Amino acid sequence: MQNIVKQCVVVAMSGGVDSSLAAALLHEEGHRVIGVTMKLWDYENVGGNFNRDSACCNVETMADARHVCDSLGVPHYVVDLRGTFEKLVIDDFVGEYARGNTPNPCVRCNTHVKWKALFYKARQLGADMIATGHYARISRSETGGAQLMKSVDDHKDQSYALWGLTPETVECTLLPIGELTKDQTRQMASERELKSADTPESQDICFVVDDDYRRFLRERIGDDARSLPALQPGVVVDGDGSVIAEHQGTANYTIGQRKGLGVAVGRPQYVTAIDTPNGTVTIGDPGSLVADGLMAEDANWISGTPPTTDQEVVAKIRYNDAGQSAHVVVSGSEMKVDFVEPVRAVTPGQSVVLYDGDAVLGGGVIVSPA
Repeated sequence: MQNIVKQCVVVAMSGGVDSSLAAALLHEEGHRVIGVTMKLWDYENVGGNFNRDSACCNVETMADARHVCDSLGVPHYVVDLRGTFEKLVIDDFVGEYARGNTPNPCVRCNTHVKWKALFYKARQLGADMIATGHYARISRSETGGAQLMKSVDDHKDQSYALWGLTPETVECTLLPIGELTKDQTRQMASERELKSADTPESQDICFVVDDDYRRFLRERIGDDARSLPALQPGVVVDGDGSVIAEHQGTANYTIGQRKGLGVAVGRPQYVTAIDTPNGTVTIGDPGSLVADGLMAEDANWISGTPPTTDQEVVAKIRYNDAGQSAHVVVSGSEMKVDFVEPVRAVTPGQSVVLYDGDAVLGGGVIVSPA
């Protein structure tokens, strides 16, 4: 638990076990806790399986969050952010797939919706700090500086999705469960008899409740799907450009994909390139996926300053990536990442996040291999 003077803290509460325990721990420490649940989307607007237990933003999860707050004796509020979420996260998700990229909506939500909304609500309520149930840590120095760090639980670490936070937001954030494993979190929630102790894990893309993003794209785009290049039929080709098969839209593919290609050539094949304007998906052997580096944009530095060109960092190019040693050349909001050893499946639209040990330096959105 982070050593913080007792203050008024607004806690983002989804109704799940992680945020519930975060609120309980802060309350036990003596902080004045206020629970806030963010309403981000409606079931009737996203389609899919309405009865999925792990989906957020339904009446049940909001009721669970309120129940936990009631048991702690702290206030609870619901903040309606549907319009903001639709504009900044859902529309971007659709637009990126339309351009042939593979977006990361969790990063955009944390960066542009959750933290900004929490800070705004916190200020309205006279709170000093905000807190979430993310598995990450914040290290504070005696001089008052704050640094975002990886969680102690490598399997649950969520620092990758937080690279868009600013030094100012990190300074005012608490992450109470970053020192815990998921098993410890559930055990401690059960010991406190929190209603959400056994809540199932939520899915990666909260607003695609059936995990079928292709269905979501078709329904979201509607009649315009007939004219959207990413949803038009095209061809699957090999590295020489020879046509192997047909496809029903480049939005159905992502770099590095192996399953569901609809081809049989006698050996494993992977998506190595996507050309949406020309409707072409290129597949090849694993060696075709290798890249020595990447270009990224929208760079943000949680540490306040970017790494120097001679500084060796660890770069992660996807959530579950173990990370690779790299050097970085930064130019304004753009950066070139050169890997010490080649990496596989650099995917435009995903994030590259840079670490110095456990410290999160910052990150950016991948534009292309380099």
